[in-house]
Amino acid sequence: MTAPNERPTILLLPGLLCDASVWTAQVEALRPHAHVLVADFSQHDSLEAMGRSALAMVEGPIIAVGHSMGARVAMEMVHLAPKRIVKLALIDTGIDTRREGEEAKRQVLVDLAYAEGMGALADRWLPPMVHPDRIDDQTLLAPMKAMVMRATPEQHRRQIQALLNRPNLVPRLADVTCPTLVMVGRQDRWSPLAQHEEMAARIPNAELVVIEDSGHMTLLEQPEQVSNALLRWLGFENGLAGANGAAAIGS
Repeated sequence: MTAPNERPTILLLPGLLCDASVWTAQVEALRPHAHVLVADFSQHDSLEAMGRSALAMVEGPIIAVGHSMGARVAMEMVHLAPKRIVKLALIDTGIDTRREGEEAKRQVLVDLAYAEGMGALADRWLPPMVHPDRIDDQTLLAPMKAMVMRATPEQHRRQIQALLNRPNLVPRLADVTCPTLVMVGRQDRWSPLAQHEEMAARIPNAELVVIEDSGHMTLLEQPEQVSNALLRWLGFENGLAGANGAAAIGS
């Protein structure tokens, strides 16, 4: 365990085609209270490899905070090294294995990236990720598109392979013993609220927080709500319970 005067280590775990830029607001909010690192999964083609690389970034106990694919990596870290994960935050994610027809749908986007470039992929992929009222909001979408364009078709293919080979997490949830935060945007169409309610109900020591007026990309759509929810849950003094509409729901 972390000594009383020692700053905890927080690992922020990004999702598909995301880099450290998605965590900018959270890094700024958390850094006064903890040692904060952001993982890079651009070179890995399995969730296990991503989890092992994240665990290798630091020694000792870890607070793992993952978004989307990164939350699946966080669960993989719990599976690989349960004693090292002292707190766990799962944001806008899922627990199922590959769905029927999913591989073909994802292959369309893989092919698009190779044929027309990452900009074309971003234009197709990003709008359904955000709140329906913001699908034309270039203030939000332009930085996200720039982030996707920093990635490559090869990175996209590797990460899609990792996601298609993801395990069914349902049997593992009851074995998660550390305090867990389950967070989701109320208008997340990709990983809906009901899925997170099930996750929070199955994890023994879980709290559910709903981020208001947000789709799947909560970190960028409502960064202040997400940061305040994390600060409050982690017990850092300037976290504001329920700030700006975030609703905490006990499990």
